[in-house]
Amino acid sequence: MSSKGAPRELRRGRFSRAALRLSIAAAILLLAACATLSPQQADQAYAIAAAARSDASTCDALDACAQPSPLRQMADKALQESTPQQPRHYTVILDRGTDALLARINLIRSATSSIDLQTYIYQDDDAGRLVLQELLDAARRGVRVRVLMDQLSALQSVESLAALSGMHRNFHLKLYNPVMRRARITYPQYAIAAACCWRQLNQRMHTKLLLIDDAVAITGGRNYQDDYFDWSDTYNFRDRDLLVAGPVAHAMAEDFRLFWDDRRAVPPSRLVDVGRLLLSRGVPALAPAEYRRPERAASMRDDAGDVLLVFERLASEAREVGKVEYVSDGPGKHEAETPSEFAAASQSLGGLIASADREVMLQTPYLVLSRPAQAMFERLHDRPDAPRVVVSTNSLAATDAFIAYALSYKYKRRYLRDFGFNIYEYKPFPEDAPIDLQATGAFLPEFVDAPLPPAPSTRPDRSSVLRSARYRKPLAAEYGATRHLRRQSNEPVPLRRAGVRMGMHAKSLVIDRRIGVVGTHNFDPRGDNYNTESAVIVHDAAFARELAASIRRDISPANSWVIAPRDKPPVLSGLEYSIGKISEWLPVFDLWPMRYATSYEFVPGEDCPRPIPPDDPGFRQCYRPVGDFPEVNLALKGLPTRLFTAFGAGLAPIL
Repeated sequence: MSSKGAPRELRRGRFSRAALRLSIAAAILLLAACATLSPQQADQAYAIAAAARSDASTCDALDACAQPSPLRQMADKALQESTPQQPRHYTVILDRGTDALLARINLIRSATSSIDLQTYIYQDDDAGRLVLQELLDAARRGVRVRVLMDQLSALQSVESLAALSGMHRNFHLKLYNPVMRRARITYPQYAIAAACCWRQLNQRMHTKLLLIDDAVAITGGRNYQDDYFDWSDTYNFRDRDLLVAGPVAHAMAEDFRLFWDDRRAVPPSRLVDVGRLLLSRGVPALAPAEYRRPERAASMRDDAGDVLLVFERLASEAREVGKVEYVSDGPGKHEAETPSEFAAASQSLGGLIASADREVMLQTPYLVLSRPAQAMFERLHDRPDAPRVVVSTNSLAATDAFIAYALSYKYKRRYLRDFGFNIYEYKPFPEDAPIDLQATGAFLPEFVDAPLPPAPSTRPDRSSVLRSARYRKPLAAEYGATRHLRRQSNEPVPLRRAGVRMGMHAKSLVIDRRIGVVGTHNFDPRGDNYNTESAVIVHDAAFARELAASIRRDISPANSWVIAPRDKPPVLSGLEYSIGKISEWLPVFDLWPMRYATSYEFVPGEDCPRPIPPDDPGFRQCYRPVGDFPEVNLALKGLPTRLFTAFGAGLAPIL
């Protein structure tokens, strides 16, 4: 053997051994991920949980010791006054997070026979623990409680799921569409599932519902997590739910039953990880609820029992309406070979938009439209009498999913020019948002009047609800290239200054101020093709005006920037536009650096007493450009956003 050959052979041997070890590790991981329970073991684990369930009761009354509730009373009144020909409903728009949590707890306590809860996310934090404790209390006083969570976003503790499986005979829990027959999966297991079972992995239950006694319900955008109820001290969602009482609750009950009885809804005890724990250790005790801010949870419990307070904050705002529809995809969507053909929510919302005569108001956190939706809006814009389309969505500074924003950024020209959208992007620190700042527990500095800065800067400005001179040092490693392989890729971007931030999460629609819609659909490709979605459609002009006023508050200059075409360059503007348009249509390599549109801030003055739309001839006299990504620390986020704009078009169907 030559002196040069020995090292080469040695390197080959080392490479072969490394490849072998990698292959063995991958095989072991694959076998571990694919391990399952036998049918006999699954039955045995289920039986262990069932045998452990307590039948102790805290109440012997026929009404299960239900707490009097003005919200529950609205349902009785609506059902008594309704006829098949003239239904009667009462609705309450729940804009504030604390009101949404108050309504839920109050209604749970008012239940006399049944509670059905369906959700995409259920987090083990203060809000999640509080609601779970109320559900268990309801079960112990004699109410049948059924909880259905999407598996990928359900409670993260296998021990907690095992404990809840054997908690009480009146408490029933299922997980929807469990990947690899597990309650929880690791990131390596997630990668294996993506490789072997892509369609199943993406078929998620995005439907959200809380139904009390088949009579009154809450549905909308909120999941069960602190961020949705103004209980986070760093980031909260500006979201919207609708409380509706009346006959439409029967349709909701039937839809929930379809999900509950579907083969994809599985008790945790029949899943590999929970089942093995039950087989080896029996049913563990449920860990006591420990709150990060116990005084806040105690205050919410007290408020939920205050009938007068609940009436003043919620029931007194109820609106009497007539026809109400509940539209849901149902689990059958996941049986279809072509899911979009069975997307009842998408089809219903599309039909409403196409019927508009004067105005469409659309609110969505992620402005990433499916191809059918783009075609529909293009046809709408091409009509001689095209209605105005107003879109409320997130800015990069406000969003919790910057990859989705990057794709929205890519298609701004199309949205503005081809579809005629008036786009308003929500600010991270809105001045006039329906948020309970004290409930967040965040540091709240004193408000200080400050003049509007002449250009984007790192100084606090009047667009902030927290005009603080404190700056948070961004974590450079948090937004490195490898970050996009981890869960943090769907988290807010770092900003130039500190403060409790808000991001848009509401999903609503208003047609001609005559029909109002509150639901779960983001008007995106996932909603068309993968997620099950639902919506409440209220055919009432007064309700539609109320919902429109709520959205107009969100798009006011205090709360949103306006997106409009940037000033044309002095030379070769037509060439730049043409190259940008061609680059935008490329499926992968959209590398043209100049974008058609940018963000604008309203500058009030003697000649600009009130905001005007971006297509008004006087727009540029009343608005000044503030850059593509106002408030964002571009040193960390500008490049990744542009990279995903350039290369991320293929991700649109799943974002």
